[in-house]
Amino acid sequence: MKRKPDTTSCVFPRISRYIWIIGSMVYLIGAGGCCREGFTPGEKQIIWSREGKMMRLYTVDNGEDSLLLRSRALALTLEMLQTEEYRLLKAGMLATVRDTANTGVGIAAPQVGVSRQLIAVQRFDKAGEPFEFYINPEIIQYSEEKQCGPEGCLSLPGARDSVMRSERIVVSYIDEVNHNVCRDTVKGFTAVVFQHEIDHLKGILFTDKAVKK
Repeated sequence: MKRKPDTTSCVFPRISRYIWIIGSMVYLIGAGGCCREGFTPGEKQIIWSREGKMMRLYTVDNGEDSLLLRSRALALTLEMLQTEEYRLLKAGMLATVRDTANTGVGIAAPQVGVSRQLIAVQRFDKAGEPFEFYINPEIIQYSEEKQCGPEGCLSLPGARDSVMRSERIVVSYIDEVNHNVCRDTVKGFTAVVFQHEIDHLKGILFTDKAVKK
């Protein structure tokens, strides 16, 4: 997306980790089992070609890019989190969203050509407003209270429109260190960024949700 949680909790550490592993296996089998062994050769080529440096942004202006941006991203597996490709992907995404010539406040892996469930969000609700990564994120609760505000996107150059978003959400994700399933309650503009980036993982662009005038 172009610009302190209330509660952060790790739920039933050991049980949740096993549930996530089983869930990932079922997800991958349902997707044809194409990615059970890790990143695909094509994904590795994209990641290693930049070696952690700024990556090419995929945009709707390009036909092939648009097809990927409209696809549902695959989950990251536990094995992938241990790889050098994962580390380089994170570094590349961070360098891209922080590009001084085209700065953003959030980015999803599909926007750099890797259709995986990984996002980086600038936490405006935390001291120092750091960028943080979230693995296989899912919004499990939306508040009934909504807010309408302008949005832009690194993958839609020049586009800007108003979108209605929930003011508060609860996000579920995988903790990178201990691999537990965690939950985070987020409010305000940071909640908007989360909703925008997680939409990318579903092949949804902010223009799909633009408020009709």
